[in-house]
Amino acid sequence: MKHAKVGAIAAITGAILLFIGTFLHPMDADPNNALAAFTEYAADQMWVASHLTQFFGVALIVSGLVTLSRMLTSGNAGGWAQLGLAGSIASLAVAAALQAVDGVALKAMVDAWAVAPEIDKAMLFHAAFGVRQVEAGLASLMGLLFGLTVAIYGVALVVDTNYPQWLGWVGIIGGIATAVASVVIGYTGFSSLAMAINMPASSVLLIWVIIVGIMMWRRSNIAVA
Repeated sequence: MKHAKVGAIAAITGAILLFIGTFLHPMDADPNNALAAFTEYAADQMWVASHLTQFFGVALIVSGLVTLSRMLTSGNAGGWAQLGLAGSIASLAVAAALQAVDGVALKAMVDAWAVAPEIDKAMLFHAAFGVRQVEAGLASLMGLLFGLTVAIYGVALVVDTNYPQWLGWVGIIGGIATAVASVVIGYTGFSSLAMAINMPASSVLLIWVIIVGIMMWRRSNIAVA
C-alpha cells in the first residue's frame, strides 16, 4: 500500500500549500469593488506566486483524492469512489483554467491599467473588468464542482466501513456548503454573502483533506501489518 502513503502525503501537503497560497492572497479590499480590488492587486508583488501555490496545492489534493478512490474502489463504496475520481479530475482541469485567468491574465491586465496614461485607463479598466467576470464564472464552477466532488467522497466514506462515518459527514456538509457558496458567486460575484459562506466552508474542506490524508496513512499501515 505504498501508493496510499504517497497519496496521504500529497493530500496533506496540498492542503498546506493551498492554505499558504490563500494566506498570501491580498484580502484588504472588497473583492466585489473592482476599483479597490484592482488597485490592491496591482500593488501585490506575490500575486502570481500565491496563485501558482494555490494551483499546486489543488493538484496535490486531487492526487490524494485519486489515491483515496483507488483505496475505496474494491469496497462497498466503489461506485461513489468512481464518481469522486471523475469529479476530482474535472475539478483540477477547471482549477487550471481559473488560475490561468486569475493568477496570470488578471494580474497582467491590472498592472497595465495601473501604469497606463489617463487617456487609456478607462479602456483598460473595462478590459480588466471583463477578465474579472471570466474569473468569477470559473470560480463559481470550480467551487460547485469541487464541493460536490467532496460531498460524493463524503458519501463514499459513510458507506465504506473502514473509515469513521463522522469523517464522511464532515465532507458532505463542507462540500455542500462550498457548492452553495459557489452558486451565490455565480449570482452575486465575490459578494460579502458569498465570502461569508465560502471562507468557513473552504476551511472545513482543508481540515477534512488533512484528516483524510492522516486516515489514509493509518489505513496503509494496517494493510501492511
